[in-house]
Amino acid sequence: MNGRGITLFELLGFKVRVDVSWLLLAVLVTWSLAAGAFPLWYEGLSQATYWWMGLTGMLGLVFSLLFHELSHSVVARHYGLPIKGITLFIFGGVAEMTEEPRSAKVEFWMAIAGPLASFFLAAAFFLLGVLAEAAGLPVPLTGVLKYLAFINLLLGGFNLIPAFPMDGGRVLRAALWYWRGDLKQATRVASNAGKLFGMGLMALGVLSVISGNFIGGMWWFLIGLFVRGAAANAYQQMLSRDIFEGEPVRRFMTHETVAVPQDLPLSRFVEDYVYTYHYDLFPVVTDGRLVGCIATRQLKTEPREKWPYLAVRDLMVACTEDNTVDPGMDAIEAMALMNRTGNSRLIVAVGDRLVGIVALKDMLELFSLKIDLEGAGR
Repeated sequence: MNGRGITLFELLGFKVRVDVSWLLLAVLVTWSLAAGAFPLWYEGLSQATYWWMGLTGMLGLVFSLLFHELSHSVVARHYGLPIKGITLFIFGGVAEMTEEPRSAKVEFWMAIAGPLASFFLAAAFFLLGVLAEAAGLPVPLTGVLKYLAFINLLLGGFNLIPAFPMDGGRVLRAALWYWRGDLKQATRVASNAGKLFGMGLMALGVLSVISGNFIGGMWWFLIGLFVRGAAANAYQQMLSRDIFEGEPVRRFMTHETVAVPQDLPLSRFVEDYVYTYHYDLFPVVTDGRLVGCIATRQLKTEPREKWPYLAVRDLMVACTEDNTVDPGMDAIEAMALMNRTGNSRLIVAVGDRLVGIVALKDMLELFSLKIDLEGAGR
């Protein structure tokens, strides 16, 4: 996701975003329902009716995913954990936590809230469908209600599988954490379960492709690939938290900064700075004061032929909490900020005084070195 989320609205104090990948899923879900599932289940309806059912079913799925993730977020907020927002993406949705749960109890209730919410919706949609049928309401309405009951039952059940990053994997981690009192070991077990489950889904995808179900097989393979990667990443994040948590940014930043003047033409900026240093973010300094920053992605907003006639000041942006940090900030918070914004470098400043740059590459190199020398605690 990393900065590609489009904010849709705010609900119960949480920003709801949609990743660009979700648009593909929305189209595929609508098409598969309108052209495949509903015509198979309910014959004799018009093509327009099937498409309206498909669109309504897709919107109901969006609502269901939001309800699922909102339940996680509300419970997290109840226990004092900050949630930046909720993002829908191609494989579902995610509540964006900036901190890990502080106890096994908090982890358990946060994790189980999602499946419970999905089962509640499954029961509610099923009851509405039964009542709609009894009242003699149109088949398209009862058909969509039954579909939403089924999909929420499936969503709740799938998420209870005890493998990271599913909610069931978090429940497993909470149980192991409570039993053994070791969060790192609990995370490793849940992560390994997730990786095995992901590999199983990938194998299922390959078998489906071989048997002739190419589209279904590709989806299973991609979901398995995502699950396996997310499970492995969960344990890596646990290790990085052990290494970086409590350490200030100043320990990892470099004092040798490359700053650019605001009156420099963009063409010179590209040749003398971007192509020379290969950085994607530069601080802009005037008379010793930090006045802003410029990222290479901002160059794409202006055609190349205009670069000689524009200066850095024309494209630079203000120093904000998204690109600038205090040297005393916890390194874990800085890494979370990089992940959320997609910035691989952050400016380190005190007021308008530039004091350094912290780069994700440098932090990851230290992480790899410490893991190589000290091991992963296996």
